[in-house]
Amino acid sequence: MKKLFTGLSLVLSLMMIAQKAPAKKSSLVLYSYQTFGCDVKGYFDPSKYKKEEIDGTYKLLYPLTWSPFTSLIVFNPAKYDEVRSNSAQLLQQAEKEYLERKKELEELKLIDLPIWKKQHEEALTLLENEYHLNKALLMGYADPQSLKNSKFYTTCKEYADAMTTKDKKKMYSVWKGLFESKKGEELYSGTKDAFNAKWNDPRKDDYAFIDLMNAFNNCANHSFRPKADEDNTLFKTFEKVFVKVKRDCDEP
Repeated sequence: MKKLFTGLSLVLSLMMIAQKAPAKKSSLVLYSYQTFGCDVKGYFDPSKYKKEEIDGTYKLLYPLTWSPFTSLIVFNPAKYDEVRSNSAQLLQQAEKEYLERKKELEELKLIDLPIWKKQHEEALTLLENEYHLNKALLMGYADPQSLKNSKFYTTCKEYADAMTTKDKKKMYSVWKGLFESKKGEELYSGTKDAFNAKWNDPRKDDYAFIDLMNAFNNCANHSFRPKADEDNTLFKTFEKVFVKVKRDCDEP
């Protein structure tokens, strides 16, 4: 009988200890984000990752991959005149956009993996190159000779020289080549009919400069753009953070 009471006391004691013990925290945390036409819900373990690290890594992957700079596309003399007359203000604006994005990138908290450190370094390098190219274009529209001091001059020398030469025949030859050669087609999209219309326009020389500047822009861009992540390796790595993922995507 004494053994029975002892056994019951032990059971009751264990039950009371179990009631007093704090409940084990095993619930996952929801993280919602968007990508490529999908609303995504990911559930992560807060004991392994911090939300600010996931936030920073996601921003590096998606929102902060878009260029921060105001579009500088010039296709006609009216826009050309506008850019030239406002180049000083546009340069200030480009610097402001550059500094804001640089600050955003530098303040990101990232998931502690080599792939994200590498991606972060590449994002900062890309930003620097985009900024230098924007500056080169704006200064070039105001003063074409400044293109010779651009960091992209050696890479895109043919177009810079054509825009700064005093020999109009040379300028016209390179300009015409944009619409005829395979290399020109890769760097500049245009048709022979479009070229003929510009050739017969009173502002022919301005059209030549505009097209050559756009070719210079494309050439410079191609020289520093990182290779596309065609296999979505970065997003696949990012999603390994989540224990489970649910997607709600737009119909194709």
